[in-house]
Amino acid sequence: GRCHPNLRKLVLRSHLIRKMEGVGAFKSLEVLELYDNQIEKLEGLDEGGGGGDDDDDGAEGGDDADGGRRRGGCVGSGLLVLDMSYNVLRDMSPVSVCANLTELYLAQNKLKVITGLKNLKSLRKIDLGANRIRVMPDEELGELTSLEELWLGKNKIEKIGGLVRLTKLRRLDVQANRLTSVEGLTSQADTLEELYLSHNGIDDDGAARETGLALPFAKLNTVDLSRNRLTTTEPFSHLLALEELWLSGNEIETFDSVLPIANLGSREGAALRGIYLEMNPVAKDYEYRKKVKEMLPSLEQIDADMIGGNAAMGYETAAMAMT
Repeated sequence: GRCHPNLRKLVLRSHLIRKMEGVGAFKSLEVLELYDNQIEKLEGLDEGGGGGDDDDDGAEGGDDADGGRRRGGCVGSGLLVLDMSYNVLRDMSPVSVCANLTELYLAQNKLKVITGLKNLKSLRKIDLGANRIRVMPDEELGELTSLEELWLGKNKIEKIGGLVRLTKLRRLDVQANRLTSVEGLTSQADTLEELYLSHNGIDDDGAARETGLALPFAKLNTVDLSRNRLTTTEPFSHLLALEELWLSGNEIETFDSVLPIANLGSREGAALRGIYLEMNPVAKDYEYRKKVKEMLPSLEQIDADMIGGNAAMGYETAAMAMT
């Protein structure tokens, strides 16, 4: 044959490929990466029934399951990772045959609707960034109970939704969309670790919703609300696990507006290590960095600059060594 039937991984990046031809011949494929091509249509994933030549599959304990996953199924049913980012796809519904996918990357295409996901219950990571998606549909996302990461940046989404049963979600990215509020995160109060919502239209009220940042997030360590419409840090004052808080380019004018999070950087065992407040009016103050550090003594970084005793001492030692 023209291809190895036992090939597990196929990577063809940046090859100007226009069509997914011959995919069905790779009966043992687990990873298919066609990143940065010119593919207009997801096809061939439903080809290649009958499984691969799995004569050597008894060697490892997990391979029996692999053989069972493939046997009698299409090439898509064996895939664990599918990366079709940076193509020109308009319809993602053919991924529905990839029942065992754990990772799906379809960023930077021309997708308008999330579809084909409802039965892909092994998915742990999805990247649909830089498309034209407007809605996070519960009927597609609702059953993805193994999902840990959902990346939806640079779309046209107006409201966070569809996450009610996603109780394992650790990372959520909906930056550069059309959000005016943070909500719909009740089921993630115990699991969410990173939340990226920069470049939206979220104001103080929108950041204080009961089903959003007002929740007692136990593990939330990184929050990015840069380039929004916030005038205060009040919505973050109770997030004791925060290590990184990024609020560049908002409308925070005074140090009194920073004061609500003082507890995050001054209490015993404070976790806060980095804060970004550049491009806020308050950052124009002559003693901006000094005052922020006094308010939040646990900080090791303000904006892009490292601070603190160890960093300063290291710099001075190096300077002395040069003289």
